[in-house]
Amino acid sequence: MSLRQKLALGFGGILVVIAVIGVHNISRITSLGQSIDVILRENYRSVVACQEMKEALDRMDSGAVFVLLGADEKGNEQIAKHDVMFEKALQIEVNNITLPLERGQVERLTHLFQQYRSSIKTMGNPAIGREARRRTYFSELQPLFQQIKETADDIQRMNQENMVAMDQKARRQAEVGQRQMYIMLLAATALSAAFLYLTGGWILRPITRLIRSAEEIRQGNLDLVVQNTSRDEIGQLSEAFNAMAASLREFRRTDQAKLLRVQRATQQALNSLPDVIAVLDPDGVIEVSTEAAREVFGLKPATWLQDLPYPWMTDLFEQALRGGHQTGPRETSGVVQHFVRGEELFFHPEAIPIMDSDKQTAGAVLVLSDVTRQRHQDELKGSVISTVSHQLKTPLTSVRMALHLLLEEKVGPLTEKQAELLVSAREEAERLDRILGELLDIGRIESGKAPMELRPVPPPEMVSEAVEPYRNAARDGGVSLTVALPDALPRVWVDPTQIAHVFANLLSNALKYTLPGGTISITAKEEEEFVRFRISDTGVGIPDRYLPRIFEQFFRVPEQGPGTGVGLGLAIVKDIVEAHGGTVGVESREGMGSTFHFSLRRTGRDAVEERKRT
Repeated sequence: MSLRQKLALGFGGILVVIAVIGVHNISRITSLGQSIDVILRENYRSVVACQEMKEALDRMDSGAVFVLLGADEKGNEQIAKHDVMFEKALQIEVNNITLPLERGQVERLTHLFQQYRSSIKTMGNPAIGREARRRTYFSELQPLFQQIKETADDIQRMNQENMVAMDQKARRQAEVGQRQMYIMLLAATALSAAFLYLTGGWILRPITRLIRSAEEIRQGNLDLVVQNTSRDEIGQLSEAFNAMAASLREFRRTDQAKLLRVQRATQQALNSLPDVIAVLDPDGVIEVSTEAAREVFGLKPATWLQDLPYPWMTDLFEQALRGGHQTGPRETSGVVQHFVRGEELFFHPEAIPIMDSDKQTAGAVLVLSDVTRQRHQDELKGSVISTVSHQLKTPLTSVRMALHLLLEEKVGPLTEKQAELLVSAREEAERLDRILGELLDIGRIESGKAPMELRPVPPPEMVSEAVEPYRNAARDGGVSLTVALPDALPRVWVDPTQIAHVFANLLSNALKYTLPGGTISITAKEEEEFVRFRISDTGVGIPDRYLPRIFEQFFRVPEQGPGTGVGLGLAIVKDIVEAHGGTVGVESREGMGSTFHFSLRRTGRDAVEERKRT
């Protein structure tokens, strides 16, 4: 049986019950209506007619009395008027005979009225004397009057008794109908409940099983099989559901096999990598990792990152999840130190978020690149540069002294050409001396040997002292130099002597590349634990392709031509700012000017830690 047939059977049965109850009610109401119609249409009309005849007879008797008393005109008028009314009521009764004994009484009433009418006409004849009228009234009219009234009363009582009987019959029919209605309602309720129960068994229970099965599948139980006990549409749905579950089981089996292959391949690929790499889920649990990650940092699969003794690693992971972009360590050097079996190693850590199809973070990859060799190479390079610079410093000093003595003509007079050549040689020697000085400064800063005496300094005071030496040069060059700092800036931790080199390099570059009529502005803004300073100019700008290398040692923008230094100034700026625990950057558009910015730690909640670090 199909689902449609089951529904038709269930609801059709209820409709049949409703139809039976409706037909029965209609028949009972019709029967009661007919009983009431009999009462109103038949008996009630006869009662009213008898009452009207009795009232008309009383008026005719009164008219006879008027005639007897000598008021012939008035009495005859009243008799004639009510004679017509009696006749009309009599005709109604004649035409409304409904009871078996009623007809005989009506015929007797008609006969008596004819006699009464004849006698009253005789009495009303003017030729009859008064005494004759009196005898006629008392001997004929009065007995007929009583007989007519008694007959009319009998007919009226007969119809009233029938009305009472019909009323009782209607009441009994109503009571019987009410009992039958209760019985039929109970039967209908029972049948409806039976149909609903059957319908629930046919439809609701299979659907409930499907809902429970769907919930089980949602929870991952794909081995569930829905029982199918019918061949209707729900049975077909159950079969389709089982087929879907079977497909899902097969898909899960193949998908798990594919995932296992991918995991093994990924693990093999990761094991072949020398760097420390670990993949974490959003909760910070390590899923896969390289052999180096397991051996060096203990980043083993199924390990919670927060359980490891590396808070900086947890902080890096959380930054990547919150920001949704690649992040590095907060330390300006970007390198962490770690000892493995007594050997000092250096790693550059990064956290790369894993984004799903909805651009939501689904985990992160920790990459710790081993930069130990690069670190040692940088130290060796710095050592070589420092050694060479020191070795060149002494002969360069002798050369500068000899040039000074020659230009002072201590050893004899010079020709104009000789003096010109010696001045050029002295300028180049001075330039070489500055380069050696900058190289030595870089070496000292990178090696940590440069003394850093940090103390809290108000930004307005620091900027004012740094800018003041360049105001005359800016005014002479036709450049507007402005300072706009907020009033509520917190103090910053700086070494005033070292930070003065930062402002000196940035301001001298801004003046060098800003044409007359241009503007150089210095601003600052508080950013959480830092205060960021910005030095902007309206100069020639820097091409985009050179921006990534602008802070490298010995790098110069080719388009800016010779005579612009050897490319160590911005490298020194970067080293000094990073030694202060800040960061440095640049924004520029060719022909639109440049903005160099750097950050310094503010005083406050990190003041104690900062002082310990220095």
